[in-house]
Amino acid sequence: MKITVSTAVVAPIAEVWRAYNSPEDIKIWNTASPDWHTTASAVDLRVGGRFSSRMEAKDGSYGFDFAGEYTKVVPHNLIEYTFGGRIGLVEFAEGPSGVTVKVTFDSESTHSEEQQRSGWQAILDNFARHVEARQGLK
Repeated sequence: MKITVSTAVVAPIAEVWRAYNSPEDIKIWNTASPDWHTTASAVDLRVGGRFSSRMEAKDGSYGFDFAGEYTKVVPHNLIEYTFGGRIGLVEFAEGPSGVTVKVTFDSESTHSEEQQRSGWQAILDNFARHVEARQGLK
C-alpha cells in the first residue's frame, strides 16, 4: 500500500530543495516528536548515491537508521529512492504562494497505516516550519 503526505512551504523552491537535502538541516527538522532527534545525516544526492539518517529517542532507549539509495533525481522537482526494499517519492511543486512538498512511500507491516501517516506527516510539518523560520516567516 502507498501512503502520501504533503505540506505547503512558504519559501522559494531553491531554499526548499536545499533544506530538504542538506544533512545539517535534516538533523534539525527530521523528527516526528519532541522526544526524538536525528543525530547524524549523510546525503549523496545523485542517482546511485546513498542517504542515511540516524534517529534516536532523546532518552537513549531506542534508535534506528533510515537509509537508502537514490534512483532518480530531478533538481527542484523530484527525488525517487529505495529504502529497506520499499520505494519513496518526493515531489516539489512550485505555486503562487510557495512550494508543495508531497511524499509518497510504500507502507510497512510493523506499524498501522495511521501511525505511519501521522509520523511522516509530523516530520514533513517540522520541515515546513524549519524552512519558513529560516526565511523569517514564522
